[in-house]
Amino acid sequence: MVSGTKIRVLVVDDSALARSMIMNGLSTHPRIEIIGYAINTLDARGKIQQLKPDVVTMDVEMPGQSGIDFLKEYIPANPVPVILVSSLNLKVFDALSAGAVDFVRKPEARDSREAFITALSQKIIIASMAKVRSASPAARAAAGGAASPLGGGTLPPLGASPAMDNVLIGLGASTGGTEATLEVMKRLPADIPGMVIVQHMPPGFTKMYAERLNRLCKMEVREAKSGDELHRGLALVAPADLQCRVVRIGNNKYTVSCMPGERVSGHRPSVDAMFQSMSEAVRCKMVGIIMTGMGQDGAAGLLAMRKKGAYTIGQDKESCVVYGMPMVAQNIGAVCTQASCESIAGVLIRHLNSLK
Repeated sequence: MVSGTKIRVLVVDDSALARSMIMNGLSTHPRIEIIGYAINTLDARGKIQQLKPDVVTMDVEMPGQSGIDFLKEYIPANPVPVILVSSLNLKVFDALSAGAVDFVRKPEARDSREAFITALSQKIIIASMAKVRSASPAARAAAGGAASPLGGGTLPPLGASPAMDNVLIGLGASTGGTEATLEVMKRLPADIPGMVIVQHMPPGFTKMYAERLNRLCKMEVREAKSGDELHRGLALVAPADLQCRVVRIGNNKYTVSCMPGERVSGHRPSVDAMFQSMSEAVRCKMVGIIMTGMGQDGAAGLLAMRKKGAYTIGQDKESCVVYGMPMVAQNIGAVCTQASCESIAGVLIRHLNSLK
């Protein structure tokens, strides 16, 4: 997009009430222009061709063809950025896998419509600069079966090495990160060192996301709660709307703290808060991974980790949906090595094997 021009948005929703709320709310934003609406995916096809929007907002559940099936069928040949507007529904992750850029939770009666419009506006601005991926790398890997160590297959177990009991891994991501993180996690073996994952996500979705990772990955994955101990074979996903930090108990035991608190770098949970806590608390070997996302959350914390001796990995520009957070981290010297989304797992395992 040309800098300074308005972002042209098409709203797709079968509910007249929802369409009105979204269109009226977005039309007040100085950077957004509503160019039309569609009442279903069939209507959307014609409107996208005719109006050529910069960004489309789309309900997941609609009569006839669903938003997910539309994305799978339409996006490969027509890579327009799509923001999902969804109720609390596991299908949102299927839609992200099918090529949607991001999602926002549709407000319920008790929720603030103003907060919803603010969140949707921010995501539309980010989506206008995003790289659209027509199918998730994880889906392509699953379809392709086993591959080389840097490719789609699961990497071999690390084995009964005492050194692996003394490593912690932190991973942070934002826009595009739900699928990018899955791309990394699906390749890792069941006996991976303890991990903490921070993914910017609305309340209610982090538990479902953790359950999805748990189903699709070899290690145990669950939503974190205060007091959970980190250990091999376990990855904890920071809960939405809480700050998640790593805490040292005694000499070599580590737990997480998930508590209310101020936003850090604009986010709660914040990648910076998690990485910073690792730099301050962790006395064993550690690895920090920063992935796709707008802004700079995580960059300063990753630098603090590197200064304490951590090995740090940044996702490269070519494989990012939005090369923001990893770019800032790279620019300030926080990243030891850059790698594609598909290669990060292999780079991580190669480093861990060097510690044995």
